[in-house]
Amino acid sequence: MAPIIRVAGPNEALIRSGGGSRPKITVGGRVIVIPIFFKAQTLSLEVMTLAIETAKVYTKEGVAVTVDGVAQVKVARAEEAIRTAAQQFVGKPEREIAEVALQTLEGAQRAILGTMTVEEIYQDRESFAASVSEVAEPHMANMGLEIISFTIRDIRDDQGYLDALGRKRTAEVTRDAEIGEAEAQRDAAIRRAEAERDAVVVEAQANRDQETAKYEADTRIAESERDFKVEQARYQQETNARQAEAELAYALQEAVTRQEIRQQEVQIEVVERTKQIEIEQQEILRRERELEANVKRPAEAERYRLETIAAGEKAQVVAGAEAEAESLTLNGTGEANAIRARGEAEADAIKAQGLAEAEAMRMKADAWKEYGQAAMIDTLLESLPDVASSVAQPLAQTDRIVMISGGDNGSIGASKLTNDVTKVVSQLPDLVESLTGIDILGTLKNLPRVATTDGVGSGAGQAAPAVEAASVAEAPEAAEEASDQGDSGEESPA
Repeated sequence: MAPIIRVAGPNEALIRSGGGSRPKITVGGRVIVIPIFFKAQTLSLEVMTLAIETAKVYTKEGVAVTVDGVAQVKVARAEEAIRTAAQQFVGKPEREIAEVALQTLEGAQRAILGTMTVEEIYQDRESFAASVSEVAEPHMANMGLEIISFTIRDIRDDQGYLDALGRKRTAEVTRDAEIGEAEAQRDAAIRRAEAERDAVVVEAQANRDQETAKYEADTRIAESERDFKVEQARYQQETNARQAEAELAYALQEAVTRQEIRQQEVQIEVVERTKQIEIEQQEILRRERELEANVKRPAEAERYRLETIAAGEKAQVVAGAEAEAESLTLNGTGEANAIRARGEAEADAIKAQGLAEAEAMRMKADAWKEYGQAAMIDTLLESLPDVASSVAQPLAQTDRIVMISGGDNGSIGASKLTNDVTKVVSQLPDLVESLTGIDILGTLKNLPRVATTDGVGSGAGQAAPAVEAASVAEAPEAAEEASDQGDSGEESPA
């Protein structure tokens, strides 16, 4: 017995039973059915349109109305719903299924009509249809069916209730229309006036806004020009700064490049100088080798020859000298004794002279210690002739002197020169006092028996003035001698 393949269309379900406790459901597919073991049946899934008419059903207020509705129902596609519908409708024609669904919906519609007024049903049909669907859905689901849509098609009654509601509503509508028309005209006039007023206000506002916008635009233009000039100045400043930096960088880079070039040149010079030094060193080595070959080695050979000859001559001379020295030794002994005696005599004389000079110095120191400033003054006075000679010494070196009278008593010539030398020498006491703090003239005046200009004092004190006079007298003589020597030369302008 060959198996049979059954194929279900997209709008039907194929229920295969006999293979277990639960039948197998296939929608839009195929299934293998073995005769005797399995049985396959189909269940339509197409939509069924039901015309629901409930005649003379009393509403909540007791008004009998007839309501006609249209519903779209079908077997649900869920497997459990198909299984439930198969248990109840498989093998039955579609007409019987539609009748069952129709009766269920009519019952639900009658139940909802009894809970609503005619006005509610008439004015809110969607709410009425939703209520019917809500009441019928559980019952339909228990049969494996579902409601696709449900709408109210017509509502009517035999007593004229709905017509009366229509006339009342028509009158209300007419009244409301007239009132609405009057209110519309009034509102139109008000709105027209308001529109004209608003137009004037808007025009004024527009003019004001236009002026404001113009002022703001002018202000923005001025601000833009100002910002442009500021930015332009800033850009120009930055450009100048960048240009200055570029110029400085160029100058710096040029200096760096110049320095690098100079460093390279110095390095080249160093390399050249190093090579030159190496060449010179090689030349020096060459010359040293040449000198060693041409001069040093021959000189050394010559020196060796001469040293050998000199060694021979030296040995000869030494031998002769030793013989002569031996002969002179005997003669020199007597002469050395004589020289020794003569040296000892000269040493004794020098010693005696030194002792005499030391004793003289000691005595002189005692004298200085005893006489104090007088001894010092005496020494200074003894040096006055030397001072005068030194003052007049430059005059002795002068070839020619021309004397010009300066109005000092009309003196000119040698007398003038001697007077000048005398004045220089006379300033010596003041010079000594400024250098040493010793007052020569004051000390002389205080010495006993010294004659002064006042005629006080006599005797030994006259020696110092005499010496001073002698020294001062020698100065004019030196000056006259220098003047005489100067007169022998040519005259030169002063």
